[in-house]
Order: sequence, then structure tokens, then C-alpha cells
Amino acid sequence: MAVKLSVIKGGNKKILSMKNRKFISAYVTDTRLMGVLALSIKWQVSTSNGNSIVDQFFYFDAEEYGLETYKSIIDGDEDTITAIELGIIGGLGGDKVSVSEKEAQYLVQSFVKESERLKVSLPEPVEEYDFLFENQVQLTKKEHQELIEKICTPILSDYHLIHYFVMRCVGRDFTGASYLIEGRVDMESVPEPKPASLCKNSIEEYKDKNGQLSYLCEALIEYDHNYMILVLEVTIRDNKVTSVSRRSSMKVSSVEAAMLMNRPEFVTVYEIMADPDTFDDIFIPLTVCFMHTPHNNGRLFLEFKKNNNHVNQKVFRLNEDVYGLYYVSDYGQLILAAYGIDEIHSLERKLLKSSLDQYLIPVAKYEFKEPILYEFILSDFEDFNDFLEAIK
Repeated sequence: MAVKLSVIKGGNKKILSMKNRKFISAYVTDTRLMGVLALSIKWQVSTSNGNSIVDQFFYFDAEEYGLETYKSIIDGDEDTITAIELGIIGGLGGDKVSVSEKEAQYLVQSFVKESERLKVSLPEPVEEYDFLFENQVQLTKKEHQELIEKICTPILSDYHLIHYFVMRCVGRDFTGASYLIEGRVDMESVPEPKPASLCKNSIEEYKDKNGQLSYLCEALIEYDHNYMILVLEVTIRDNKVTSVSRRSSMKVSSVEAAMLMNRPEFVTVYEIMADPDTFDDIFIPLTVCFMHTPHNNGRLFLEFKKNNNHVNQKVFRLNEDVYGLYYVSDYGQLILAAYGIDEIHSLERKLLKSSLDQYLIPVAKYEFKEPILYEFILSDFEDFNDFLEAIK
């Protein structure tokens, strides 16, 4: 049975009219402390041809891009809606939390205000969702706190709290950081003038001569390809940050930063025994929720972990949300990589259980002391084993 799958066309006043629109449901991801949010709203819309179901998706970046992505679909089937959804929220690692129409509208309005503050353009077509910010929504203090609790994952430990707090501060996302503080905290003393990514953060407990407990953080940050180490002192009470001070900072080279970020990488290499079209017909559906990046000699697919538990530990690393990497070279190789032995075995089993198994021949397995796949991807080598021979 054919199903109508189409993107809403801007300017269709019958579909976009508020009086013909009925709210069905909405959800938001609880990923605000990671600096990003995804919001989905489902509507029933009355048209001259009957009722249609409209799904709208919004992706918001609090640090630099504001309301970055907008997608919509009319009367989409479940598979198509899921594909769009996974493309937007697949790498966020959060849970979906139901929100009311009022809360959804408030969130869109806050996204738009942040885009204006950051001086970035709204994603087109704006006319499909501009009705959401025609009438300003006001939340009571209680309603606002309830919404914050929906968009922020619960804090599970002091480490969890500190990593998120430092992450928000160095990204100059003081709104996000404010959800984690109690009293007056000098958040703006932490970051550089530009938003930065928290690449790594190591935490040690510290007691002063009076026995007062605080935490020392060594944070490796990156902005505009510059790297710095910040040493911060943080105090906590009742699961909230009560003070922060920047003790010192120093610039480090990209080589030093790479050494600080180093960890083992496990790699499995396969020869692809199928033509590109046959391979893609099987492989691409397996990667619906992966991040896809084209490169000169191939395509890289990143599979993310399904949660953000990597933030809740003593040492945080930015790329620990990656579960596995799949590099499909233009020269007939599929290369799997992961940062743990259990993960690489899981990736291998997944391929064995798929229809791809008959088209893949494993040719090599490696364990490296530091990540090496990206070096190969950025090189001019066609064969991974030739690349290894050249760098020995």
C-alpha cells in the first residue's frame, strides 16, 4: 500500500493555520547538559482533503549554532519517521521525555531567542513553524523548574555534576551551567573568550587545612584548533556547585593534547567481495542512526553509545561516547575500530549476523596503543596494511 511521504511545503496556509491544528504529543531529549536538545511535536491538521498527521523535529545547539536543524513530514509511515528521528537524536545518548504543548512552544521560543543572541539564521522553511513563536509563552517558576528537570538528565555523582558544569562553562553556555549551581557562582571566570570543547577532564579530591573538601580539575579544552589546560577548583553542596575558581591555565600543542587523549584502539580489516551498490543496499540500512562523514578516499560511519554514562566517571573524555567506527574505503575495504575489546567483538558479531557476512573476508586484526584509523583516513594510502607498513 502506497503511503504519502512528503516534506511540508512552505506557504501552505491550510496546513499551517493554527485554527486547523490540534496538538497530539511532543517529547524532548534530556540532553541539555550536553549542550544540545532535540524536540519532536506531532500535530493533527485539518485540510480540505481530511485530516493529516504532521511531525516536526527541531535540533538545538546551545553553544554556537542555536536552532540548527528543522525537519518535518506529513503522514509519514513509522519507518520513515523513525529514520528521521534517529538522524536527529541518534547520537545524543539521551532519553525521550514527554512535554506538553505549552512546554514545547516555550522550548521553540527559547531556541529562537538563542539563535538571535548568537546571530545565526533560523533553519528554513521558517514559515512552517513560525506560528510557535507568535504568542509568547510565560512559565511560572514551578513550571520552569519542572521543564528543566525534563531536559536535564539526573545528576548521579559529584563527578557527573562537575564534568557537566565544566563542559557548560567552557562552552560559554552559562544558561546550562546555571542549572547546576547554588547561590552566586562566578561561572564566567572559567572559560576563554570563545566557546571551547571539553576534550578531557580529570578530577581529584582535595582537602584544605581545615578539612574542607573540594575538587581539583585538570581540563583539556580546544577552540579554533588551539589547546589549553585549565586547572579549576570546585566546591559542591547538596548536588550543586557552590563555587569555582580558575587556578591556572597553559597552552599546549596539538601533539601534547593528542598524548593526553591517547587510549588503545582495536581494528579489524575486511575485504569487501561485492560491488558498491550491492554492499550499500545491505550496509546503509544498518547505519540509519550513525553519523556519516565523507572523506577523500571513503566514508566514515560513527556509532554512538545509547547513553551518556561516560560522563559519570572520574575522568571524562569527549570521544568516549563513540561505540564504534566503520570506514568504507573506495578501494574495497571495510575497517572496524573501537576503543575496547568488548566493543570491537560486538561490532564483528553484528556484521556476522547481517547479510553482509557473505560479502566480507576478514584479513587482519590489530591492537594499537593509540588511535590510528583517523591517520589512515587522512592519508593518501588505499590499503590499510600498506599504510601500516609505511609508518612502521
